[in-house]
Amino acid sequence: MAAAGRAPGGVAALGAFAPPADDRLRQRLWGLPFANPLGVAAGLDKDGQAVIALHALGFGHVEVGTVTLRPQPGNPKPRVWRAVDERALVNAMGFPSDGAAAVRARLIGLRPAGVVGINIGKNRDTPIEQAVEDYAALVTALFDIANYIAVNVSSPNTPG
Repeated sequence: MAAAGRAPGGVAALGAFAPPADDRLRQRLWGLPFANPLGVAAGLDKDGQAVIALHALGFGHVEVGTVTLRPQPGNPKPRVWRAVDERALVNAMGFPSDGAAAVRARLIGLRPAGVVGINIGKNRDTPIEQAVEDYAALVTALFDIANYIAVNVSSPNTPG
């Protein structure tokens, strides 16, 4: 997806799969112009590599992340598995992240076609008593390149 967004003609090719724009779906919320109410939640584009491509597909917003202050690999694999009897998928990713500096460098020059949010979380090795420092540093590092920031205060598979 990220490669298609960067390739010559890639955005136009992805746009061929986008639904036609419909003015009835346009909304302005919190001063932000949403082309439609369908967005991509945090978790699909964890490090901001596919923002342009996802907007080209017609999504009204893309939420990058969860982004942590420092890079971290996430939980050991397998991190996603099927619970066949429950007819479910289980996700225990553990916030794999390139870190705030890398995500900032990747997003700072982009001119996305829609709203971009960034979902932030504390690093696995940050004690809960110091989590607020991670969140404050993340907001400081990323606020000017995002339309909004979502604070992910709870990951059931991240200690603390």
